[in-house]
Amino acid sequence: MAATEFEMPLVNDPSFKADAHARYIGLRTRGPVQVVAQPSGLDLYLVLDHELARVALTHPDLVKDPAVGRAGLDAAGIVSYQGSGQGLGANMLMADPPDHARLRGPVARAFTPRRVESLRPRVQELADALVDAIEAKAAAGEPIDLVEDFTGPLPIMVICELLGVPDEAREHFRAWTLAAVSGGSSTPSVAQQDGMLAINRYLAELIATKQAAPDPGDDLLAALIRVNAEDEGALTAEELLGTAVMLLVAGHETTVNLLGNAAAALLDHPEQAALLREKPELLPGAIEEFLRFDAPVDQTPLRFAACDVELGGVLIPKGSALSVSLAAVGRDPSLTPNPAELDVTRPDGRHLSFGHGIHYCVGAPLARLEGVIAVGTMLRRLPSLRLVGRYADLNWTVGGIMHGPQAIPATL
Repeated sequence: MAATEFEMPLVNDPSFKADAHARYIGLRTRGPVQVVAQPSGLDLYLVLDHELARVALTHPDLVKDPAVGRAGLDAAGIVSYQGSGQGLGANMLMADPPDHARLRGPVARAFTPRRVESLRPRVQELADALVDAIEAKAAAGEPIDLVEDFTGPLPIMVICELLGVPDEAREHFRAWTLAAVSGGSSTPSVAQQDGMLAINRYLAELIATKQAAPDPGDDLLAALIRVNAEDEGALTAEELLGTAVMLLVAGHETTVNLLGNAAAALLDHPEQAALLREKPELLPGAIEEFLRFDAPVDQTPLRFAACDVELGGVLIPKGSALSVSLAAVGRDPSLTPNPAELDVTRPDGRHLSFGHGIHYCVGAPLARLEGVIAVGTMLRRLPSLRLVGRYADLNWTVGGIMHGPQAIPATL
């Protein structure tokens, strides 16, 4: 069966992203796997069904290796900037077995539940300080933007704290990361390249400093260096740098969108916010609902068919590119009743927003911790917070695979 009986929609362009959920509903009526076009010119198979997404994310013949899809990538003019010291570099997110296990092992050993839980007091302290600043802005009659003032800075503060990045560099990291993930074109812009190069240069210097220090500290980057030394260099210098860059960029920007999506959804559903204020014990389940309702990552990074693959009755030819729409599968009617409704009491909490299988997000516990603390603090300390304008008029990320509000104008 083919998936090209209809005109191919152009996804990830601004008009599609602005109305993505409605567009995905329309696509799903055509079938659970659709061929769609990217602004770059790359055609890809997009999975819209929850159960098929689980299959696709664990299918041994749908691989991360871009060499498998090189012909299509070249035809679309897609330029990679993932070389050592330039982009994300070599890391577990972009690796297939057996390299994936080797690259993930040191991270899993260093990124322990105990390390994440130890951050709880500091995350609360940072969240409270940001709310203090919001209250001061409101008192001075200054406009509030929750993305700029709260949901954006908190994750970069936390990930820098986790990695052991000194305070004086954190403001730069936010600017670099914003530039690195901006846009979504096939050829990285000068701003994207500059952002990634700056991150790589700084982290390469920080790794070298920690490696040379008698006591590199107790942060995640120091722990990763120690674990790698104990594993007799399981990661090369290039892979260690690539892993550090991946932890910073992926671990930060996804949480920015989780918090931004949650804040926007609650401002649009004041009855749900009131329920969480009344019953804060619902917060952990509410975070799962926010992840389902508005996935921070709209579409997964590309996979490529290593051979002809049949998925949901659709033949995906060898070399073809495939992505799973996490935004679409979160609202699949087969997943949960009334999927378009926000319900912080929803009991099952099923979603794929942290992935599935060997690439399940290693930072999921930290994202959940930040979500509970950030949303809880906002609800508790800013009970009179209101959206300025309409939810429907919010501007969302343009291009790329992320999904989150670019700004949330609010008032007390």
